[in-house]
Amino acid sequence: MIDASVQTNVKSAPLIPLTTKLGPVHLAVTDRAKALAIWQDVVGLDLIEESGNVLTLGAGGTPLIVLETGALRPVVPRSIGLYHVAIHVPQRADLAQMAVRALQRNVRISPTDHLVSEAIYLWDLDGNGIEITFETPWRGTLGDPDKGQTYAVTADGKPHSGREPIDLNGLLAELGTNPVLAARMPAGTRIGHVHVHVNDLAQAMAFYRDVIGFGGFLLIHSFGMGDVGLDYMPHSLAFNIWSGPQASLPPAGSAGLRWFTIVLPDQAALDSVRTRLADAGATIDPLPNGIETRDPFGNRLQLLLA
Repeated sequence: MIDASVQTNVKSAPLIPLTTKLGPVHLAVTDRAKALAIWQDVVGLDLIEESGNVLTLGAGGTPLIVLETGALRPVVPRSIGLYHVAIHVPQRADLAQMAVRALQRNVRISPTDHLVSEAIYLWDLDGNGIEITFETPWRGTLGDPDKGQTYAVTADGKPHSGREPIDLNGLLAELGTNPVLAARMPAGTRIGHVHVHVNDLAQAMAFYRDVIGFGGFLLIHSFGMGDVGLDYMPHSLAFNIWSGPQASLPPAGSAGLRWFTIVLPDQAALDSVRTRLADAGATIDPLPNGIETRDPFGNRLQLLLA
């Protein structure tokens, strides 16, 4: 079974190959038009394929988000599920382009400087959380507030809260004096990380680090969140307890996370994860190209071969 004991130092090397990637994130939404108003027109994803009530969106021909329409209600607050899916862009100007698309349509955004990344947060019209991220790991490193450290330290040694507002004027200056506005995200855009609600930090760390096999990064009890990843910041997967200790899965038919995808490079890696899942007593459901499981809180994830 999963060892859910509190750990003071969660740092570890990943057990899964460094070439592991995140694949498409599957979400339930209530309405096609409402969904595309954000995911296509503001986020800037292409509608790659539509089959029945399933919409596959992506960038440069690569599927990133799969929307299943027909949910009966929006995202249920304070439940287990998606906090946000983070779509990482290749250039800072791509982040600026997305900000312009949101501002043009009066869509509320929250531009935040995490030091190791810059992020713009928003929500679709059903309450699915979205983060658009440009990675900036050269600007500094993260600390551990539980040990009296600041959340982040800049490359020249100055403390940083990791939650500073982005200077929007400076960001928009990335587009130059005569900007050509882009309607869509460029090729190279990818799912950078997934952040989910759980109700026990140590148990989540034990599952995603020791069973799935990501490297341990941070477990910050004072923030109520943890991070795991591969060999670089920012994280590949984050989890928080902000829905509360009694949070449970939302009722059937709710908008929100259906499952997220982890893409492993070879059969040996998949077999190793399957063995650890079995040893932990986790669910294992076969798929044509991999397996599906659930974390200890009910969040679904699929582990597929590249």
